[in-house]
Amino acid sequence: MKPTLSIIVPCYKQAEYLPETLDSVLKQTFKEWECIIVNDGSPDNASQVAQKYVDLDSRFRLIETENRGVSAARNTGIRASSGKYILPLDGDDLILPEYARLAIERFELHPETKLVYCEAKKFGEIQEYWELPDYKWDKFIFNNSIFNACIFRRIDFDKTSGYNENMRIGLEDWDFLIGFLNKEDIVYRIPKVLFLYRVKQASKTTSQVEANKEELAWQILNNHPDIYRNYLYSKMSGITKERYNSTEKLDMIVGHAMTKPVRLIRKLIHKFK
Repeated sequence: MKPTLSIIVPCYKQAEYLPETLDSVLKQTFKEWECIIVNDGSPDNASQVAQKYVDLDSRFRLIETENRGVSAARNTGIRASSGKYILPLDGDDLILPEYARLAIERFELHPETKLVYCEAKKFGEIQEYWELPDYKWDKFIFNNSIFNACIFRRIDFDKTSGYNENMRIGLEDWDFLIGFLNKEDIVYRIPKVLFLYRVKQASKTTSQVEANKEELAWQILNNHPDIYRNYLYSKMSGITKERYNSTEKLDMIVGHAMTKPVRLIRKLIHKFK
């Protein structure tokens, strides 16, 4: 029998945290799942840790790959999955027991829903409630408000090209969702803390993101030029046409904006609000 939910766990240098993550999968009250662990060429003992769970429960599977980054690992795991729904889960984070059940109930009762996530807390070096802004598409494409461990349909994933493998430094989850979601899509946040995000001291990924913000902004812009171009047109068309009575002027402004870093595009949009 095919599982309803496929939980995809990429792992690279996370062997020490992996048992806690996989235990959180085992504790799900919703039982019709498979969990695909993708060892992304990790130099630690991640394979041995994962194999213990494969031996313990047949719902776990292990895929070994060379190190190609988390985007490639997620794509590999999702494409090898057979569930109706997908839940990406990093190898050091946790999901609480009711998450899968409540998310799938939402999808089944409201099939128009495109994506489900929940409230969250940070744990580890920082322990606090994670204040996530309410989801609004026109704000989301400039400021991420959804964490990676959201749930969506496999059929909708298959309509995309997957996670962009050019996002090796970070923000690959946000980049994927920018392309995955449309303005009209219904996104639902379960009003309950069901996801725990681990904060580690001196996180290499966090440091890389901070040091490469402009490069990442450019990459996201280049990955989704039509989304940002159309948004700029929609925001500026009325004011610009009224002011200049010329679509050529609008084309020039939008074209100029598209050659600047995302932070300048944000200023331009704010100016025309």
